[in-house]
Amino acid sequence: MPSFDIVSELNEQEIDNAINQAKKELLNRYDLKGSNSEILWEKETITLKSNDEMKINAVRDILQTKLHKRGIEISAVKFEKPEPIGGMMLKQVGKIIQGIDKEKAKEIVKSIKDSKLKVQASINDETVRVQSKSIDELQATMAHCRAQKFGIPLQFNNMRQ
Repeated sequence: MPSFDIVSELNEQEIDNAINQAKKELLNRYDLKGSNSEILWEKETITLKSNDEMKINAVRDILQTKLHKRGIEISAVKFEKPEPIGGMMLKQVGKIIQGIDKEKAKEIVKSIKDSKLKVQASINDETVRVQSKSIDELQATMAHCRAQKFGIPLQFNNMRQ
């Protein structure tokens, strides 16, 4: 029976490339010269540091632009509010979101069922498996999921016919 998986995975190499490009741009930007602005990446978090809120917003915009150009959806990084860390510096932490948690998976399955498409959706750990007798129905399900706003980036893989 034809099927595919709905997943939320990010290419860590592309994230690394985007962060390195953003760091290079920080060194060359006139409005950020001498501001001690920096970007740190550890596993699931990206930390931005700068002198004031305007500069930290500029650093975040640079990073988001580079991520977008590398094919990483901006919704994959959830930034918290900037907080003071002493020495006239601010820090903003962004959490990288990977995988589909149970609540989001239930929301995706409910949306698919409400669409009245002739498919079966089931939750497997951090993926949602969608099956149907018709490949056209599976493609319509993909289009339906792309049109919805679930707050996380979705990819479709393991298409089996």
